[in-house]
Amino acid sequence: MDPLISRRALNRATLERQLLTRRTDLPVLDVVEHLAGLQAQTPHTWYVGLWNRIAGFAASDAADLLVSRDLVRIALQRSTIHLVSARDCLAMRPLLQVVTERMTRTTFGKRLAGVDLDELESAARALVEERPMTFADLGKALAERWPDNDPHALGQGVRWRVPLVQVPPRGLWGRSGPIAHTSAESWLGVEVPPMTPAELVRRYLQAFGPASVMDVQTWSGLTRLAEVVEPMDLVRFRDESGRTMYDLPDAPRPAEDTPVPVRLMYDFDNLFLSHADRSRVLTETSLAAMSGFMGTNVMPRSILVDGVAAGDWTVTRAKGVSTLNIHQWEPIACLDEVEEEGQRLLEFLAPDDKHDISVFDRPSKP
Repeated sequence: MDPLISRRALNRATLERQLLTRRTDLPVLDVVEHLAGLQAQTPHTWYVGLWNRIAGFAASDAADLLVSRDLVRIALQRSTIHLVSARDCLAMRPLLQVVTERMTRTTFGKRLAGVDLDELESAARALVEERPMTFADLGKALAERWPDNDPHALGQGVRWRVPLVQVPPRGLWGRSGPIAHTSAESWLGVEVPPMTPAELVRRYLQAFGPASVMDVQTWSGLTRLAEVVEPMDLVRFRDESGRTMYDLPDAPRPAEDTPVPVRLMYDFDNLFLSHADRSRVLTETSLAAMSGFMGTNVMPRSILVDGVAAGDWTVTRAKGVSTLNIHQWEPIACLDEVEEEGQRLLEFLAPDDKHDISVFDRPSKP
C-alpha cells in the first residue's frame, strides 16, 4: 500500500514549491518558470504574487521583462491569461490549445457556423501582425469578410486558433493600455519545441505537488491525463481520503511542523486554483467565507496564516492615505504578524502614501 501523506504535509510541500515558506533570491524569470506561470487576467494584481515570493522584488523587475518580451501574458492553463516566459509560452500553447478549442466550441460554435476556420486564422494573423488589435477592433475587421457572423464570436475564434499575447503597455506596473493582441510567433520571433504532456505534468508537480491526476487536470484544463501519469517515473502516496498522490522522486517534502510565514496573497494566485481538492490550503471556514464571493465576479485576496487561508484583505485610498483592510474569517492569533506583513505590502503598493491598517472581525462582502 502507498504510504500515507497527511493534509498538513501536502500543505507544507506545496508551500515550499510555491516559494511561500521563505522568499527566494532567484531572478524573476526563473521564478515564473519554476511556478509554470502565474494566473494574470488582471493587469497588475499578479505583481503581489511575485512580491510574496521574491526577496527585494521591485515591480520594474517584472515590467521590464514584459517590455523586453522575456515574459508575456497569454491564454494557457484553463484558457485563462497567464504570465509565462517566452519559452514556456511557445512550448505550452500547442499542448494547451485544445482547452481553448473546447471552450470556444461550446460557447461560440453555433455563432461560427459557415466560417472556414483556416481562412479565419489566416486573415486574423495578417491583421494582428500588422498592428496589435483589441478583440472589438479585430471582430469588426473580420465582420467585413464574414458579415453574417457575430463579430465577438469571430474574435473568440481567433483566440482559439492563434496564440494571442497581450502587448504592453497593458500589464505594466502603474500604467494601463488597451487589451491589444498580436500573435506570439511574431511578438517573440523564435521557435521552441512543443512541450509533451509528460513534461507538463513534471512542471506541474515541481510547482504544486504532490498531486492527483484530477489535480493536474484541474490546473491545466486537459483531460485523460491518467494515461500520461501512470507510466511516468513518479513516487506515490495516498492522502487522507485514499486518493493516489503522485510526485517527483527528488522533490522537497518538508516536515509537517515546518514554520511558514504570513502571506497576503493576490486574488487569482494559483495556490488556490490549481487542485481539484483545495483542502490543503482551504479549511471549511475559509471555503464558507469564499462562497460569499460567488456570483460577484470578485476573487478574495486571501491572507495565509500557518499555511491556510484565514481572511482576506483590500486596500482603499483617500487623500494620500492607503488603508489596508484586514477581514478575519476566523480569529487570527498572530494578528500582529499579519499587520506587520500588511505594512510591508503597503510600502510596496503605495510607497508615496501614508499608511493605515483596519481590522474587521467578520468576512467581508465584495
